[in-house]
Parts: sequence; structure tokens; C-alpha cells
Amino acid sequence: MDTTKVANTNGTAAATGGKPNRAAAVATWADERLGIASMAKKNLRKVFPDHWSFMLGEIALWSFVVLLLTGVFLTLWFTPSMGEVQYNGTYEQLRGVHMSEAYASSLKISFDVRGGLLMRQMHHWAAMLFIASMMVHLLRVFFTGAFRKPRELNWVIGCLLLILGTLEGFTGYSLPDDLLSGTGVRAADGFIKASPVIGTYMSFLLFGGEFPGDSIIPRLYTVHVLLIPGLLLALIAAHMLLLVYHKHTQWPGPGRTEKNVVGFPMLPVYAAKAGGFFFIVFGVTAFMGALLSINPVWKYGPYDPSKVTAGSQPDWYMGWPDGALRIMPGLETHIWGFTISWNIMLPILILPVVSFLFVLMLPFLDAWITGDKREHHLLERPRNAPTRTALMVALMTWYGLFWVAGGNDIIAIKLHSSINEITYFLRAAVLIGPVLAFVITRRWCISLQRKDNETLLHGYETGIIMRSAEGGYSERHLPLPESKAYTLTARDRDPVVNGHDEGTDANGLPAPGGGRFAGLRHRVRTVWYSDNVQKPTVEELEDGHHHAEHEHELQAGDEGHAADGHQFDGHHLVEDESLRGH
Repeated sequence: MDTTKVANTNGTAAATGGKPNRAAAVATWADERLGIASMAKKNLRKVFPDHWSFMLGEIALWSFVVLLLTGVFLTLWFTPSMGEVQYNGTYEQLRGVHMSEAYASSLKISFDVRGGLLMRQMHHWAAMLFIASMMVHLLRVFFTGAFRKPRELNWVIGCLLLILGTLEGFTGYSLPDDLLSGTGVRAADGFIKASPVIGTYMSFLLFGGEFPGDSIIPRLYTVHVLLIPGLLLALIAAHMLLLVYHKHTQWPGPGRTEKNVVGFPMLPVYAAKAGGFFFIVFGVTAFMGALLSINPVWKYGPYDPSKVTAGSQPDWYMGWPDGALRIMPGLETHIWGFTISWNIMLPILILPVVSFLFVLMLPFLDAWITGDKREHHLLERPRNAPTRTALMVALMTWYGLFWVAGGNDIIAIKLHSSINEITYFLRAAVLIGPVLAFVITRRWCISLQRKDNETLLHGYETGIIMRSAEGGYSERHLPLPESKAYTLTARDRDPVVNGHDEGTDANGLPAPGGGRFAGLRHRVRTVWYSDNVQKPTVEELEDGHHHAEHEHELQAGDEGHAADGHQFDGHHLVEDESLRGH
């Protein structure tokens, strides 16, 4: 044994540990009182799976961080006041014009504060990216079934984050008090006043008197920089804690089960990748803020209640309720001296709330329909849940058509078309389009399921054309690699729906625990699983592989030889070789 590797003395005194440094002493002191070491050791080595689609949630997270960083900078220079001042800043076209202090400070940030315009535009682009990435992240979660038990509450938190992010965006682009943002606030005042009986009182309280008053900008500022960011931070923290507690979902594959996670530990791999991804998101946002102009408030001028910007539109994430408002027919009801403006209430006050609640309840509706109470940690390919996938595509189509309707005036101008004809078309499209999208998507998914089964049973297409002894031609197939076959078969079979109503048993008698809506659930469940293609059984897979092996044996005699007719294609020797007959 080489003692030089373990000791540097042959003395007889017992070895003693060296004096710990100050950092170690502080860490030991904290660990003895807080138990940080054991907790950190467990969580910092936690394994996370790796897939490109998981980046969508990270984009939302890092965009929010960019929002916080740029927002702190802007709060140092922005003045949330509606007090009137005369502008004498750098922008000559507005010099001498009377405006609010909020708008004057927005111009100062844009033209007089070093880096101010970059920060303003980065902040605005980050808000766009934050909401867009949350939307796409929610779609990924839904399409892959990641919302199922035990992650229903995380879906609810994600929906709350989306609605709060949208409200945060609205309050943010209303702060500069330019003509465009003021028009949006004026529209919001009209929406509030459309509420029966209490609408005028709510508007009076919000604006501190008659519109526009002197209080709305300071109040929106408080909501924008304090209230909603605090709620967002709390919900993001809860979202991340539940993510760690439940463990991350993963795609099916060899070695991946419902009880394990295959991936990389938090430290050092995942932390390094996440840190690098933050700088990518920050860099892209900075690039957009530097080169792509957004919300040029100096072009709109200060807000004047007597004016409105032609072609004014809100930011894209507020476009769909605006589109619903534009294509809604004018309907009003007069009851007991009160006017109920259905043409405003339905698209603005009722439709968004109902839509949000429906999306919020999707995990619970899915569990009620399918009766699936198991925990799921493996993701599901969208094609393997045709009805669920088609439902979300229908909702996306519905949303997109409303969003298009929000620009019906711009579309009419650019296409030199009648705005009335475009409006009539969109009124019909928002009803017919989602139904067509549902049917097409569902049939598409079922076709993809059949394609997967065919590939599992008969192998994949190689592009090699073979001729049989009878003169027929066929394409040669090769079996899938085991890892790919495992992935395609790593899904559950759909439950068999009984032919009788769930409210009754097979004898027509009331079933115990059927419930009031058991019959409805049975009918919906029947439609939910109808026409789905189940994965092959073990016997079917064995028969398919046996058939493929038999074909390979028949084709083995042609291995290494040119196929009939191909010896004359200019790539093979043809001397003393004639066509072979089969």
C-alpha cells in the first residue's frame, strides 16, 4: 500500500481535522438550524426528462423574468399621474402640446433616458412572448395529456396565470396614456357600463368620477406593478413546487415507466441548460426590442376623449373578444327602464368568462367522461386521443376566427372588400369552422392510428420494389427497431363501453351509484371512444412478425442481385446476362 497517497507523516498522534473556513462555518450553522443540506441534496439531484417541447414552459418563465427586470427599470422613470403638463422634451412634433404627466414621462423614457426606448420595447415584446408561450405551453400540456391526475391543479394554476398575464398586459399598455391606449381604456369603460343596473356605478368607482377622471392611470399603475405581479409570482412558485412534487412527465420509451423519470439531474446538467436558455430568451428579446419597433406612442399623440385612432386595435391577445364584439349583431332589450345591451354583454362580459371556465374545467370533464382515476406520468401522443385532440383544435379554430374578426376593418382595407361581407362570413365561420375542424382532426388522428398499427405489424417502407413470381410488384418492408416499436405500443387500450346505459345494468334495472347524469356520461363516453383504433395485441404482433420473416425468406434469394430489368439501367454489368423469369 502506498501510504504517500493517504498520509504525510508517521507520527503517533491522532490526526485532527483542519479549522473550517468561514463559508463552511456559516453553512454548518445554517444547516444545523434549518436542515438545508439534506433538503438541497435531495432536490438539487432531482432528475428531469429532456425533450424540446418542455422548453415552452421555460420560455414563459424566462420571459416573465425579463418582464421583471425591464419593468423595474421603467418604474424608475415613469410618472403615473394624469396631471396636465406642457411637453418641452426632445420630440419636436409634440413640443408645446399639453398632455398628462404619464404620457410626458413615456416620451422622456423613449427619447431622453439612455437605453429607455430599448427597455420599453423589450418590456412590450417580453409581454407578448410571455402570453404566447403560456398559450402554446397549455396546448402542449393538453394535447399530450399532461393535465391528467395528479396534475389537475397545475392546469388550473396555468389557466389562472394566462388570464392574469392577459390582464397585466392590458393594464400595462394602458399606462402611457397615448391616444391608442386611451381608446382601449374608453372601450373598457363602455364594457363596464354595459353591465345591467350596476354598470354606471362600477365605472364611477373605477374612474373616480366621470370618465376619464384623474385616478385611472395611478390605479392601473398600482395594479400593474404591485397586485398582479404579486399574484403571478405566487402562482408561478406554486406551479413550480407542484412540478417538483409530482415529478415531470416524460414521453414513453424504453426504460420509462409511470414510476420513474429518465433524464438528467438538476445539478449540474439541467441548471446549466436552463441558465443558458435564459440568456437565449433574453438575447432574442433584446434583439427584437432593438430592431423591431412596437407601440410608438409618439406617433399617436396624447389621449383626447373627443378623438379616436382610425384602425385602432388592442394587442393581439385581446383581439379575440374584440373580434366577437365586432361581428355580434346589434341586440338590445329594454326592461323596466333598463337597457340590456346583449351586443356588448354576450361577446365581452359573458363569452370570455364562460370560455375561461370551460378551459379551466377540461381536466375534470375529461376524467368524468373517461372514468380514468389513475395517476399518469407518461405523456400520450395526440393521435392516440382523437376526440380530445379534435376538441382542442376546434377551440383553437373558434379562437382564431374571432381573432381574425378583430381585424375585419384592416382586412377589408387591404383586400379592397366589403367589411359587411367579411362580417357576415365570419358570423357563419365561427359556428361552422370549429365543427369542420373537429371532424377533420378526429378522422386524421384515427388514420394516423391505423398507420401506426400497419407499421407495427408489417414494418416500415424501404423504397425497394420487389417483383413476385406471379409478376406482381410490392414494396419491401423492414421491421421497426425495438425502441420505436416500444414507443408506439406504450399506450393504454381504451376502455370497452358497455352497450347499455350506465344508469342501468345489463337487465335494465337501476345501477347502484349511477347518478343523475350517468346516461349522459354514457352517451358522451360512447362518442368519445367511437372509431378509435386500438394497438395490436401480442398475438397480432407475433403473426405480423412471422409473416414478415416469411417474406424475407422468400426475398433472400434475390439478395445481392439486380432486380428484373434493373440490370439494364446503366448501373449494372449486362454482359452474358439475360432477363430472369419468375
